Amino acid sequence: MEIRNYTKLGIANNPHGVQATKMYDTDDAQIMHLLLKAGESLKEHITPVDVAFYILEGSPTILVGEEKIQVKKDDIVESPKDIPHCIYNETDEVIRVLVMKLPKPTKKTIML
Repeated sequence: MEIRNYTKLGIANNPHGVQATKMYDTDDAQIMHLLLKAGESLKEHITPVDVAFYILEGSPTILVGEEKIQVKKDDIVESPKDIPHCIYNETDEVIRVLVMKLPKPTKKTIML
């Protein structure tokens, strides 16, 4: 058994400039923990695999394709592969999200 806590792992380099922690990374899947402070957001991008966002804390606004909706804690949002998506923190609270890429991408993410 392996147990990880995002507070004890290093922050991963990412093009978004936000706190991202690699929680799980195998040949089959990747799970990242994102912490977005008030006003922070990802850059809009496209991934070559399906992505699921599980909201751990806060109420982020999530863009998938042309839909942009504010969601809440314990929601899960699906983003199909090859569709632009983004996460925005338009609140005054901290937002924490698990980002699950299934399967793990073998191609690069496209930044928009």
